[in-house]
Amino acid sequence: MTLQTVNLEEAESLFDIRPLQPSLGAEIGNIDLSRPLDDHRLGALRAALLRYRVLFFRDQDISREQQIAFGAAFGELEVHPVFAHPDYPQILPLVSQNFVGKYRASPDSNWHADTTFRPEPSAASILRALVSPSLGGDTVFANAVAAYESLDEAVRERIDGLTAIHDPSIFIQFLDTEEKKEALRAQYPEVEHPVVRIHPETGEKVLYVNSVFTRRIKGLDAEESDRLLALLFNQFKRPEFQVRWSWRPNSIAFWDNRATQHYAVPDYNEPRHMERVTIIGDRPVGPAAQPLSR
Repeated sequence: MTLQTVNLEEAESLFDIRPLQPSLGAEIGNIDLSRPLDDHRLGALRAALLRYRVLFFRDQDISREQQIAFGAAFGELEVHPVFAHPDYPQILPLVSQNFVGKYRASPDSNWHADTTFRPEPSAASILRALVSPSLGGDTVFANAVAAYESLDEAVRERIDGLTAIHDPSIFIQFLDTEEKKEALRAQYPEVEHPVVRIHPETGEKVLYVNSVFTRRIKGLDAEESDRLLALLFNQFKRPEFQVRWSWRPNSIAFWDNRATQHYAVPDYNEPRHMERVTIIGDRPVGPAAQPLSR
């Protein structure tokens, strides 16, 4: 994101910003995303995103083209390797229509940051609700900076220099031929990311392992790696680091994927149709590799 610099006070003068929880999350009012935003307003949204980590919008009746244009204003957009929309490849459809029993199984129903299987994982994601259940189907977001900062000092010192292995193997189950599975493995082999990354814009330390894409910690035996990852994954389950968003049609969530994780709550039994655009980020850098200069 290389938009002009706007401070938070200016952003508050342009939009109605209502914080939702102490740790993260703000609802943005006095904005119409169906209309192009000038660079100053885009910069103001960027400032709000860096401060609140996830922004929420209501009653934004926008087209796919407008959602793509809004995301592209913040950077180049990803194309998902498995689920891209056939007519709008920048869009990832998330559609749930058929259910068995009271709760459904989904790879999204785990705490994760988006696309950490890529060498350059996403910077941010913009998710829009088209159809939402009458009850349930919320998304919970967690502050990955607070998750790191609340660890014991000894744990923080231990993980600051560690590296973890990420891959997209969760998607293999959705591919129907061995050729497609092998193609995915070839396109996205295992990638290494620091367990703790430096946020490229704020300089904060971020806990950067997740239960969907992180497989193991490099240099540790399997038992030790599993034990440490379990401890780190549990940090995101703490309610004091979370905000919960209830969807309605034409609601939007815009989150900083470098500083948050999220969980799609699978507690609903009605159709749910969401569409996401995802902004390409940079290669994560750990604290040992990049001294902070601000």
